[in-house]
Amino acid sequence: MSAQPDTTPAAAPSTTPEPGTPHRVVIIGSGFGGLFATKALDAPGVAVTMLGRTSHHLFQPLLYQVATGILSEGVIAPTTRDVLARQANASVLLGEVTEIDLTARQVTATAVGQATTYSYDSLIVAAGADQSWFGNDSFAEFAPGMKTIDDALELRGRIYGAFEMAEVAAASGRDEVIDRLLTFVVVGAGPTGVEMAGQLAELSKRTLAREFRHIDPSRARIVLLDAADTVLTSFGPRLSERTARDLTKLGIEVRLGAKVVDVDAEGLVVEERDGSQERIEATTKVWAAGVQANPLTRQLAAQTGATLDRSGRISVNPDLSLPGHPEVYAVGDLTAIDGVPGVAQGAIQGGRHAADQILRRLRGEETGQPFRYFDKGSMATISRFRAVMKRDKIELTGYPAWVAWLAVHLFYIIGFKSQIQTLMHWAVSFVGQDRSERTVTEQQVLARLALEYLGEDFLRTSLRKVPGAQPDPAPETMTPGSAP
Repeated sequence: MSAQPDTTPAAAPSTTPEPGTPHRVVIIGSGFGGLFATKALDAPGVAVTMLGRTSHHLFQPLLYQVATGILSEGVIAPTTRDVLARQANASVLLGEVTEIDLTARQVTATAVGQATTYSYDSLIVAAGADQSWFGNDSFAEFAPGMKTIDDALELRGRIYGAFEMAEVAAASGRDEVIDRLLTFVVVGAGPTGVEMAGQLAELSKRTLAREFRHIDPSRARIVLLDAADTVLTSFGPRLSERTARDLTKLGIEVRLGAKVVDVDAEGLVVEERDGSQERIEATTKVWAAGVQANPLTRQLAAQTGATLDRSGRISVNPDLSLPGHPEVYAVGDLTAIDGVPGVAQGAIQGGRHAADQILRRLRGEETGQPFRYFDKGSMATISRFRAVMKRDKIELTGYPAWVAWLAVHLFYIIGFKSQIQTLMHWAVSFVGQDRSERTVTEQQVLARLALEYLGEDFLRTSLRKVPGAQPDPAPETMTPGSAP
């Protein structure tokens, strides 16, 4: 969907606060868009409040390495307030934004049952996107997505747990369940799905190959499914075909034109192009297909008249502001802009552009410059020493692309300490064959489903036991830049 021009008259936000009062900017989201917007607003006369539903900044492109035991969660998810500790005009507060009132210029966020309302002069919405099961949310019970640290840790428990349970089954003579336990299905052949499938192959054939006595992990069956006709469709036909060949060489079954129509605890059902259906018995399923914009876009659309696409992404003006509200910007995965993919660079550049528009307005300069996305290319790893990269007409494959992938991802990991730790983990896993982050617990696997089964009443009761928590209170109003 194209960005739409703002045709609704609106008064520009005040740029002359009372003497001694900074311009209040509230930023929703601690991902790439929110973090880089906050850093770009490190300027006199500005008070920034970042509201995040987690206390960390997540480097989402490497979640699959947490799920497969290469990296620890702390390496790719540093505490946001630590990242911004030296930026004196930035305040980081925990809270999931549940309401935005554009007329009153207020947002309401809830943290551990306590609702707080924050006033703003300018607002940047960078709340990102969630996993989508294409209207089949019941699939999530047995095929978790991979958008959060919780997701990655649950998947780690499911993956390593499947090998452990297969060993137990083999040792006790229950051979009929071993194939199901050692079958791993990844749904979605985009970069995340391809990288996940590749690491499952590496894990089974290299890391675990000699650790079990009753099963042969290298015989694990790994299936990559997608309803599309190609893998890595956005990379073009040449790289797509090369990737499919490399995946096949790794022993991965690549099945295209196959749509998932049912999922349960012991497997899933796929529908082929001709309408025929087949059941695949598999205990472990990974959902890496589809995204849905944060639900806040529906509130913004209702208040501004902006349209939403099928994924819930909101249309914005060319400068990323919302129709009729030049003080409100939306960036990253929740916006629908032609030519801007839902990748980290789109969010980073969008966040910086929104911050620049705010600072221009405060300086009394002309605003409204359209956002120009600079495409830095796309890349995906297939396995150790294998990757693909595309930037304009430049296409790389194999080892050169893999080295480029390592360098780019290492550069964008936040913090020198995390970069060094990542490099060391990569050396252990890619040069050697070990993985140092393999600790799993039952709680990792069961906690999400347990909370869903127990429901809202359990959550409310539990919150009463948390010090300082006040379930369902009247919202407390707070002015950004002041002490809580």
